[in-house]
Amino acid sequence: MKFGVFLPTFLFPGTGPEHAAQVRAFARRAEELGFDSLWITDHIVTAYQFYTVSWLDSLMTLSHVAAVTERVRLGTSVLILPVRQPAVLAKEVATLHYLSGGRYIYGIGTGWYGPEFEACGVHKAERGVRTDEVLAVTNALLRGPHVTYSGRYYHLDDITVEPIPPAPPPVWVAGGRQLVHPASPEKSEMHPNVLRRIVAADGWIARPTCPPDLIAVDMAEIRQAREATGHAGKPFTMAHENFVYIVEQGSPEDIAREQQEAYRRLTGTARPWDYIEAVYLNGTVERIQEMIEQRIQAGIEYIFLHTLTADLAQLDLIARHVVEPFADR
Repeated sequence: MKFGVFLPTFLFPGTGPEHAAQVRAFARRAEELGFDSLWITDHIVTAYQFYTVSWLDSLMTLSHVAAVTERVRLGTSVLILPVRQPAVLAKEVATLHYLSGGRYIYGIGTGWYGPEFEACGVHKAERGVRTDEVLAVTNALLRGPHVTYSGRYYHLDDITVEPIPPAPPPVWVAGGRQLVHPASPEKSEMHPNVLRRIVAADGWIARPTCPPDLIAVDMAEIRQAREATGHAGKPFTMAHENFVYIVEQGSPEDIAREQQEAYRRLTGTARPWDYIEAVYLNGTVERIQEMIEQRIQAGIEYIFLHTLTADLAQLDLIARHVVEPFADR
């Protein structure tokens, strides 16, 4: 069982210049505490639908923290592929992978926030095809020189992007079912095209809003598809992204009030507390550990957690109450 943690790259109103130092300190402390990886949220434009914050650029920030760490892996969950130009993206990924010593995990997805597509000159209806093409082109450029490609949106003729890594970064694809709320922008489904991408990848990232029973349904479908397509014998990671805020002491009611305040500060009020309570990790330490156990029992082998603050004390609590108790699983 491995655990990662998200960098606190959220920009709360009033965030000052000290935040950059907090991100670096957070990365170093996470490595010291034994977290396997550092992860980052990717939004180019401010997406206020489910967040009260904006975010630092994903790949630039990972390159930044790569310089102050040595071992910890670096992942995007998830990089929104359809809003990016594939040759430029391949250059950025190759550079990050090179500067970090091969530590990058290429976590990808289609995105969901409509204004973000339009701001980048892309229509949301194109996101599936563009995701496939950007993934195909970047994978080819990261594997060797003289790439020729002809798709609906992108065309390359004998193109080389360097540095070409000795081994390309593993690709983990996000998507699948979720507990639906009226504000949810996506259906609760494992879309056939998403399943196809997952099966061909090196890993799957279950949604934060996917509870254990739906994780098990998605996982069974992925395993069946991997068997049917001859991928079952290849290494593959079943991963899950979620949020957590740990309160060690107090009554369950007091703990819930403190957690609600922390969640609402970051995720806003678009979805009520009973929905947040159903999908994200919350409650007493024992309840949080039970929720982790449920996801392990469903088949998850790698979990990376969003903190709701840059406070290193919260990072220490996650290490003590989540990473350490499950380290030998």
